[in-house]
Amino acid sequence: MKLVSYKTEDREHLGVFVNGHIYNLNSCDKLLPNDMKSFLEDAEVLMERALAIDNKIKSREITPKEEAFYEVIAPVPHPSSCRDGYAFRQHVAAARRNRRVEMIPEFDQYPIFYFTNHNAIQGPGEIECMPDHFQKLDFELEVAIVIGKKGRNITAAEADTYIAGYMIMNDMSARTLQMEEMLLNLGPAKGKDFSTVIGPWLVTPDELEEYRIEPKAGHIGNTYNLKMSCAVNGIEVSAGNMADMDWTFAEIVERCAYGADILPGDVIGSGTVGTGCFLELNGTGLFNDPDYQPQWLQDGDVVEMEITGLGRLSNTIRKADTSFSILALKK
Repeated sequence: MKLVSYKTEDREHLGVFVNGHIYNLNSCDKLLPNDMKSFLEDAEVLMERALAIDNKIKSREITPKEEAFYEVIAPVPHPSSCRDGYAFRQHVAAARRNRRVEMIPEFDQYPIFYFTNHNAIQGPGEIECMPDHFQKLDFELEVAIVIGKKGRNITAAEADTYIAGYMIMNDMSARTLQMEEMLLNLGPAKGKDFSTVIGPWLVTPDELEEYRIEPKAGHIGNTYNLKMSCAVNGIEVSAGNMADMDWTFAEIVERCAYGADILPGDVIGSGTVGTGCFLELNGTGLFNDPDYQPQWLQDGDVVEMEITGLGRLSNTIRKADTSFSILALKK
């Protein structure tokens, strides 16, 4: 099932996406809420009702009215929190090699994550960025999960049952702001807090069953063979696979939930897939060729991410009409 959040005349709704059309869930079953937040808060009960409606639409047992005029927004428009992991060894190793530093052995010992701004979640459409963001503005190609029930001190062996679904995630990054702050061993903060994009819909685990494979040796949790790609202005710049995750989402959830509650509506990203950002691509290019011309996102660029089974997420970069700069405020 593909769950989608959308707007009609500035009102948010919850629907299912079936064969290219959006159908409102509440109009099909009045016991289903009309927003994603309420749905996830009682997902253990409501998920089965929604799956039943989805199956009836697909089998044409019911013919609900499709929405005609709508704006697709982030599938989880108001997450209770947003974390981002660091699960792809290929990306970490390449980025460190490009900086001519050794691979950090701790990567293979435990999964890590950071909290980002859950109030800066966006979906398909335009992303407005400030002038300082354009100082090395970057995308990051990732997968994200959404938590569907409350838990604490969860083991990796049981963690997959807490996952309501999967989405594409673009962890937008302003690299100059990010790197300056992290010189002080704190962050990322301003380099990340302006936009995290998820969408276009939330795909429930049952839809991905045909892609499920065994995790890497020594790891626990569901893993999927899903091709991942990103194109900028129609030119593919990144390609990878979710199967390349070294740490599974189950293992990341285990760490997130240690001594802390995870809640319905929590969003957790995988971290960047190998080749999944300009920071890595530019570093590799310069590592191999000192005359390589780095590329960063510019005003008007169209960023399109596609992942097998999860759809396509498209955004256009826009520059805010202002000259305000916090980089200019440095003492």
